Amino acid sequence: MFNDLEGKRILVTGSSTGIGAAVAKAYADCGAAVAVHYNQSKAEAEAVAAAIKAAGGTCVLVGGDVSKGKEATRIVDEAAAGLGGLDVLVNNAGALVKRVPLDDIDDAIYDRVLDLNVRSVVVASQAAARHMRKAGRGSIINTSSVAARNGGGPGALLYAGAKAFVLNATRNLAKELASANIRVNGVSPGVISTPFHERYSTPEILEGMRKTIPMGIIGTPDDCIGSYLFFASDRMSGYVTGQVLEVNGGQFMA
Repeated sequence: MFNDLEGKRILVTGSSTGIGAAVAKAYADCGAAVAVHYNQSKAEAEAVAAAIKAAGGTCVLVGGDVSKGKEATRIVDEAAAGLGGLDVLVNNAGALVKRVPLDDIDDAIYDRVLDLNVRSVVVASQAAARHMRKAGRGSIINTSSVAARNGGGPGALLYAGAKAFVLNATRNLAKELASANIRVNGVSPGVISTPFHERYSTPEILEGMRKTIPMGIIGTPDDCIGSYLFFASDRMSGYVTGQVLEVNGGQFMA
């Protein structure tokens, strides 16, 4: 079904764990050459790369902090160099950083959250578009969050706002880049069982979130794979741009 992904050159930022790791492996399973990106989780990224290669796939490792503009540009350019070009960028790197109530927000946490979740998307997309224009086509896929729709959980003001930016930036970039034959879409995961929630959510918070999901279960990274495959495939979504697909068990219905 997704055999047109064979030979595609794809960078997935934040692909050492969680959704990013599952998506990187899925692209490789479809025959794409994948750049696995990491910042602090080098060992985990190496494990993802090893799994891809063991299954007969092609991948390169790229490290760096996407929250820093020059680093984000280098990461994209290094991935493109290692893959021989770039057809798809998945802006997946992001984090809540920590739960902070309004009264405790300061410049430092503001900059950390916005740089990681907003600056990285803008700069990486800017760099990727240059490579895609040379190729005459491309696809950018941004990872938003159900927090962009419902405001997120306790202490998630900055994260929810940043992901709302990603949601709307997806639509704006879709308009701007359409003339270059670059499609821009987004995936908005709900509550997914990943290291994100292991780090930021207590069992009580998670149970409260689970109760708001009509399907009654917390999702897994594998539940998100199909959406990313769909948006990367010209055969499946060649006339789709500016869309954000909600993957949340019914927690939010657009």
